[in-house]
Amino acid sequence: MTTTLRPTEPLQRTADGTRSRHYQVCVNSRPVGVLHLGTSSSLGDSVAVIHTLRVDEPDRRRGRGTVAALAAEEVARAWGCGQIEACVPGDAEAGTRLAQTLGYVLGNRAMTKPLGATPPVLPAGSRTRPMTPQDFAAWQAYESQRYARTWMERGVPEADAHEKARRDHEVLLPRGLDTENVLLSVLEHEGERVGVLWLALQDDRAFVFGVEADAPHRGRGHGRTLMLAAEAQAISAGRSLIGLNVFAGNTPAERLYESLGYETTRYSYYKSLL
Repeated sequence: MTTTLRPTEPLQRTADGTRSRHYQVCVNSRPVGVLHLGTSSSLGDSVAVIHTLRVDEPDRRRGRGTVAALAAEEVARAWGCGQIEACVPGDAEAGTRLAQTLGYVLGNRAMTKPLGATPPVLPAGSRTRPMTPQDFAAWQAYESQRYARTWMERGVPEADAHEKARRDHEVLLPRGLDTENVLLSVLEHEGERVGVLWLALQDDRAFVFGVEADAPHRGRGHGRTLMLAAEAQAISAGRSLIGLNVFAGNTPAERLYESLGYETTRYSYYKSLL
């Protein structure tokens, strides 16, 4: 039996230049699933994204998904893409196995945690204060470089990584320190600065975009204090859920979040097509 992709629409072009196309997954012309392939709105048209890949239950565990994913890679190569990404729900073991079997590398994972009604208390001697304009200027320059480096480590060309950092900061912090529904804080311990926190208040949750203990103060529990501060700020703002992304390989952060009760809701994988 032959598994193929059958387009169900013409190739779509969005206003930002990215591509998108929906397909049926077929076995001998019989539809057995769906696939949605596009290119990345954040990394550009050279990075393909498998938005959806689903095989109907009667045809699962027969290699249909594997062949469909490989066919998607060939389409992406024809589009001129050098990399492809795929997101897998946190509880989709079959999707995780498929990604790993096909040579995809874990890039990051999304994690969430339900919050209670009472804000946690910070350890004695620790407190947060809002960033000053001077704090913000130094932090933004550092954070942009750090963020770009994480994408370069994933194989994104240097120029593209720096452009993504610039663009994402423009979108997420359009008014800098005065951006609405964004809390930028400095953590102090015994009067000395020890870390920073970037928390966004979204419609139904809070989201931690950045949390980092300053280099001279790492390994002393300040990362945990920063996360407690994020949860306290979220609860005080009326949010009952908090989320974050953590890059693969950041083992101390992954262990910290797991110890605080965060659970993985989505894995993001990537693969070079060159």
